[in-house]
Amino acid sequence: MTDFDLIVIGAGPVGENVADRAVRGGLTAVVVESELVGGECSYWACMPSKALIRSNAALQGSRSVDGAKQAVTGGLDVAAVLRRRDRFVHDWHDDSQVEWLQQAGIALVRGHGRLSGPREVTVTAEDGGMKTLTAAHAVAICTGSAARLPDVEGLLQSTPWTSRDATSAWAVPGSLAIVGGGAVAVEMATAYAGLGCAVTVVSRSPLLSRSEPFAGEAVAAGLRALGATVITDALPRRVHRDEEGNAVIALDTGGTVVAEQVLVAAGRVPRTGDLGLESIGLAAGEWLRVDDTLRVVGTDWLYAAGDVNHRALLTHQGKYQARAAGDAIVARAQGEPVHERPWGSHVATADHSAVPQVVFSDPEVASVGMTAEQAEKAGYDIRVVDYDLGSVAGAALHADGYAGQARMVVDTGRSLVLGMTFVGREVAELLHAATVAVVGQVPIERLWHAVPAYPTMSEVWLRLLEAYGRPR
Repeated sequence: MTDFDLIVIGAGPVGENVADRAVRGGLTAVVVESELVGGECSYWACMPSKALIRSNAALQGSRSVDGAKQAVTGGLDVAAVLRRRDRFVHDWHDDSQVEWLQQAGIALVRGHGRLSGPREVTVTAEDGGMKTLTAAHAVAICTGSAARLPDVEGLLQSTPWTSRDATSAWAVPGSLAIVGGGAVAVEMATAYAGLGCAVTVVSRSPLLSRSEPFAGEAVAAGLRALGATVITDALPRRVHRDEEGNAVIALDTGGTVVAEQVLVAAGRVPRTGDLGLESIGLAAGEWLRVDDTLRVVGTDWLYAAGDVNHRALLTHQGKYQARAAGDAIVARAQGEPVHERPWGSHVATADHSAVPQVVFSDPEVASVGMTAEQAEKAGYDIRVVDYDLGSVAGAALHADGYAGQARMVVDTGRSLVLGMTFVGREVAELLHAATVAVVGQVPIERLWHAVPAYPTMSEVWLRLLEAYGRPR
């Protein structure tokens, strides 16, 4: 077949979900993929990175509980950690993902897809053969993003790692310099420090600068406890390889960092440079601007979901967008109403102010919604409530000397939670309750009736509410 209702370029989790929703709605769909079906998250991002982090997190967790720590007599088996990572990425084979597409009734065309006109995609296979696909209703671009390599003298010549190299490495270098201070930089620093590598992080700003300030401070302290060096307020100016093959990084502060390998984790760029966007009057290499139904502004048939639209560069948020986009494509194809009101069934409203995120560092950082600074800039009258997570019974039982913090940002005018941030070991599991509170706009007076089980870490909700005060 070459004629479909929907063509999806990119077979990562986002593209798969757009196609799946369309097929479930009665349309035909094909995905075009030049690499592995399953995309970045499955093979080079979410899954392998968390697999690399998890083993040391489990080890440190055991060492923090008296009675268990006495049983821990050795360190990590690095080779076993890498083997476990390999199992999660299926040794970089996509057979199971292809099988899922077949079971879901989604066609697959291997090769590089480029727009060659409205509702038309030309695919170039690895052997050079070409095939033109046409879409009756829509084309969805779900090609994601790639690592941004900053313009630093000598950087490219030093053959740096990107996140793909870091998550798929076959061996752990003796030392690693990481340029960047965001989630990718922090997670890879956590992973490699835990694997015994001498890690140095160089960041132009405090770590996790878009989070609440105490989050980055706690993560920096956690990395130093793992043996890493953290340098903030510094930028690389030059990079070269010395006679021994080490990367030598000259900083704008006058210092120098020397490491076997350098990892660049300094932001992302859209994978739109070779998609044929110019054939329909759009600029190549740019982020794609979309409305809340994920339709590209200025078109009535082109959609863009996931990283490529720059709304929220997170796999789970991309899948959320994909479901909205797929359902909107079906509704428009079948002449049904499209519910574009906020929180409607065909829109991705949560992208604007209710995005959940976990940074799998040590300690973890789990957040949703606005920070205090963001809420103030948005014009809300707010009250910030902080609580020591380590004083909650469930946390104290979880680990001896548990350290953590929770912050609740409240819109005092409406008595609604605008944002929550948790910092501490294994706080990721606290996040969804906060997400429900933010998305559902649950009033503070109603949250008093959501009783946390005792003794769990979720009791922090009660403590935050007590500190805020019960509405009268």
